[in-house]
Amino acid sequence: MLNLRFREKTNAWPGFVDLFSNLVIILIFLLIVFVFLWTTTSVFNKNTGTRKIAFLEHKTQQQAEQIVQMTADKEQAEQLLFAARNALEAQESNIVNTQLQQENMARAYEEKIAQMVAEQQQMQQQIAQMQQEMQARILELTTLLNHANTAKTEIMRMESERHEIQDDIMAKNADLGAQIEELNNEIARLNAALDAAETAAKQQDIEYIEMSNRLNQALTDKIAELRALGLYQSEFYKQIKIALGDDASIEQDGDRFIVSSDILFPSGSYKISPDGKKQLKILANVIKDFEQRIPEDIDWIIRVDGHTDSKPVISGTTGYTNNMELSLLRATAVVNELVHDGVSKRRLIPSGFGELYPVASGKTPAALQKNRRIELQLTNK
Repeated sequence: MLNLRFREKTNAWPGFVDLFSNLVIILIFLLIVFVFLWTTTSVFNKNTGTRKIAFLEHKTQQQAEQIVQMTADKEQAEQLLFAARNALEAQESNIVNTQLQQENMARAYEEKIAQMVAEQQQMQQQIAQMQQEMQARILELTTLLNHANTAKTEIMRMESERHEIQDDIMAKNADLGAQIEELNNEIARLNAALDAAETAAKQQDIEYIEMSNRLNQALTDKIAELRALGLYQSEFYKQIKIALGDDASIEQDGDRFIVSSDILFPSGSYKISPDGKKQLKILANVIKDFEQRIPEDIDWIIRVDGHTDSKPVISGTTGYTNNMELSLLRATAVVNELVHDGVSKRRLIPSGFGELYPVASGKTPAALQKNRRIELQLTNK
């Protein structure tokens, strides 16, 4: 009876080792299939190919580390097998057969490991070859791109990164797109006219070509101006933020700065308070610095937009009759104060929108206070 229980205990061990080995082999096979499918489906994407290759190299390194770990596990399993073999040498003759099976399983495991290493080396060679092919593809695609497509892609990228665009800015962008489209249509028309007039006088052909070149240059200059202004916009908002420090009364929202009207004006008034003048003095110093730094060929302005809450104007109020007039008077007062502090008047444009564009919904005091604001934005004319 004692021999029977011992035989049952020792006979269960080879089955456990065999199951463990099979699970490891299946895991390795699934990793190889995953890496192969990942490589074949995404490595030739011309936009994300480079990152995919780096990701695959990282995965390959992880797989190599897993192989090292599994090799260590295999060595540990072999030590356990050898210990079991020493413990079972005094048992029945069927234990010897079990040990032989375990040794065969270990050799099969080593063969699998060697096969995986060979497949990993082959995969690395394929990755290197695909890197060379991708570099060749990128070089071919780069030579086919022209300045017009590059400018269009850059404009689309800049537009996608904007968080919230005011209706008037959207209108300007739409107008700019219409102008660019109109210029493109004009260039196409002139090119068509040039093609149709090839049989005409040589002088007329030269005039059409010069006109087309001027239009192309105008379009290029406009795009360059927008790009240059975008660079100065980022630096402008950065300098404003540095100048204000930890002041919570002025906050940045996308491409604009928002100043609470309660800081600048008393309730129901468009006369700037002393604290408001101090805040505007800080802004004026930054704007004056940028007047010296932005090149003269960039046609830029700072929009000063006034906004009010939705509470109606009290009947009998002098100076204005509605929120639209109050918002414009406040925006004009801010412009006048900035001019008083040394900012060029031609760089400032006041406008009032009343309660038409709230940034907070509801009628709570906090929401109404947030809607009473002055917004400043560096933009082009």
